[in-house]
Amino acid sequence: MQIRHVAAIAFSALIGTSGAAFAQSVEYKVLATSKTSTMQKEMTEAAEAGFRFVAAMGGDTAFGGKEVVALMQKRSSEPARFAYKLLATSKTSTMQKELQQAADAGFVYVGQTVFDSVFGGKEVAVILERDKEAPPSVKYEYRLIATSKTSTLQKEIAEAGQAGYEALGVTVGETAIGGGELVVITRRALK
Repeated sequence: MQIRHVAAIAFSALIGTSGAAFAQSVEYKVLATSKTSTMQKEMTEAAEAGFRFVAAMGGDTAFGGKEVVALMQKRSSEPARFAYKLLATSKTSTMQKELQQAADAGFVYVGQTVFDSVFGGKEVAVILERDKEAPPSVKYEYRLIATSKTSTLQKEIAEAGQAGYEALGVTVGETAIGGGELVVITRRALK
């Protein structure tokens, strides 16, 4: 399915400071697709045009069917400086490895959702961002926690917290081996 640019909307927001109001233009781009490779390409193109990731959500849309919708925004005063990487897999071990490789290259977690894959399963998708103008100031170690039981999740997330990991996001996805799983992405700063 080809990506559909549902909207590219510009509006002005009035913000008051010290009794005076001024307008700052914000432009939005909505991306929607059922293919992770297409979303990666479209997010990269939007980032090169100065847009920055805001949010993403997977599900059924009225006309597009099962797809992921990503919202990007661009303020008139911000230069194009961000790069994006989208990771999607139904194997948690693969996601753990790819997430850490991206982190080692300076990318940081900004969101996650679920894609309905072409092969019929649901894949956890993680969105990562890198500021191309700023050297990475903090290196992170990521840990993916995946389980089908909430009681096991409680135990594993508590252990991760004791080891210094903070939870960043949670999704429910169907993995290749485990079926329906709760997937939590955590990270801790390296010293």
